[in-house]
Amino acid sequence: MKKINLLLCFFLVFQTIGWAQNKIAYQLFTKEGKKATYKKLLKEAAAADVVLFGEYHDNSVVHWLQLELTKDLAEKMKLVLGAEMLEADNQKQLNQYLKGEITQKQFDSTARLWKNYKTDYKPLVDFAKEKKFPFVATNIPRRYASMVFKNGLEELEKLSAEEKSWIAPLPILFDINLPGYQNMMSMQGGHAGDKMPKAQAIKDATMAHFIVQNLQSGTLFVHYNGTYHSDNFEGINWYLKKYKSELKLITIATVEQKDLSKLSKEEYNKADFILVIDEDVTKTY
Repeated sequence: MKKINLLLCFFLVFQTIGWAQNKIAYQLFTKEGKKATYKKLLKEAAAADVVLFGEYHDNSVVHWLQLELTKDLAEKMKLVLGAEMLEADNQKQLNQYLKGEITQKQFDSTARLWKNYKTDYKPLVDFAKEKKFPFVATNIPRRYASMVFKNGLEELEKLSAEEKSWIAPLPILFDINLPGYQNMMSMQGGHAGDKMPKAQAIKDATMAHFIVQNLQSGTLFVHYNGTYHSDNFEGINWYLKKYKSELKLITIATVEQKDLSKLSKEEYNKADFILVIDEDVTKTY
């Protein structure tokens, strides 16, 4: 009996040491907080019409996994890609780059690219270029979101027909009672009223609009956006259901934690899959 107990102690010690040395950068969970595998994510994503991949813009691991998932999905089917980080009035320049009609330098100088475009989004765009997949600039031009923040949604009615073609059809539905928009108001202490949620909503509605406009039969649309735009099945997800209720959606939310062994209770039900990344992971900017 003593030998058995001694062997058990040695086993537990070595197992603990093994776990401590097995450094992992991320762990997937289901919305119920159960650990999930990448294989399960890949299978369910491949069966969807739209995948909303919510990210932290500066997280190196999430950008790596976005590219890996996109590559693996591309082995199974044709894709259409789209991103919050590219604005609808730059679609012409994006198409020119994808077709090889302009260089990267020309694209850089004519489109309003994010400061981390080269490290975090260019690999996705270049993959689309290589595979000849469409890539959709889904976001509202930022100047129009700024107009909403300053003067409300009504201000958009003053835009020209061409300018309106770069945003969701007006008037958009807006539900101030959605928890995500309520949280935005509470974070401001209620001082800015509903202007910030409305500016967020016009972004969400516009991204959903351009996703729906670019759906293709037998093709999966993979969309990259800040996780807040699709967390808790709201934002883009909510508008997609309003525009086309029969769509099968898979959402991925990103969170950062120190402990990857279990999902924090407050993160439950944030998405179909919750991507938990070690909080010490390198940031891209």
